[in-house]
Amino acid sequence: MKKQQADVTKVSEGSTQNRSHQAFQSFRRAIEDGQTADFLALVTNDFHFYVPLPLEDWKLVQYGKQRFEELIRFEREVLQVRLTPLVELEDTNYGMVVFRAEGILNHNPYNNELAIVFEFEEAKIRSFREYVGMPLKNYEG
Repeated sequence: MKKQQADVTKVSEGSTQNRSHQAFQSFRRAIEDGQTADFLALVTNDFHFYVPLPLEDWKLVQYGKQRFEELIRFEREVLQVRLTPLVELEDTNYGMVVFRAEGILNHNPYNNELAIVFEFEEAKIRSFREYVGMPLKNYEG
């Protein structure tokens, strides 16, 4: 009887498994502190993203570093929040982080669980898409 060998990928320093963690930590610094440089240093030239904001200007896919900086400025005007990662998963092309956001949204207490999916091109972030656990109606306030 022939023994089957499992296909096991070892995770080591500098491996793809660390991309999601690094991407999320730089995203977190942008949201919490307004520091976008670390995140923008990780993106490709054709970087794009989607965030589910209930506002006309944000309903479609957004493109570029400048638009990301505009997102951070806008969100920091209405949202003071701390992000706590709960789960990090990754394969060759994508990484997902489920996280908790707690703080203040338009002067009201805010608590939500969200997920962000990063698309990678080698070590760079080609795109991300955010999924929200609870509708963000308070953005309109």
